[in-house]
Amino acid sequence: MNVVLDTNVLVSGLKTRGGTCAQVLDLVVEGRITLCVDDRILDEYERVCNEPRLKLDPTLVRTALDFFRATADPVVAQPLFAVLPDPDDRPFLEVAIQAHAVVVTGNHKHYPTRVCGKVRVLSPAELIESLRK
Repeated sequence: MNVVLDTNVLVSGLKTRGGTCAQVLDLVVEGRITLCVDDRILDEYERVCNEPRLKLDPTLVRTALDFFRATADPVVAQPLFAVLPDPDDRPFLEVAIQAHAVVVTGNHKHYPTRVCGKVRVLSPAELIESLRK
């Protein structure tokens, strides 16, 4: 299954080891799901995860980002001329459309169905549940 992880899932997964978002990251590491990214997404991951206010372990952040750069499927997405509640989420939706991927986010409201169309948007718990079935 191809997935695009919203930044909030990555941050939560790095912050709360053993939590649902960390389980999603484990699925990426294990190769059970395929992370799809583009340079804009990787740049946002790096920028947000290195914000001092988040107090993430810099070594853990570097390790995760290096792993993503080495293993994630790079995607060249077509521009989407749609308005999202948070314009910073546009790259995630564009990559998901191009890669036929699921968007995994803790912010469903940022990806309204009327804009996402056929792209599935799941919470981390919904993703894990769908993989169990």
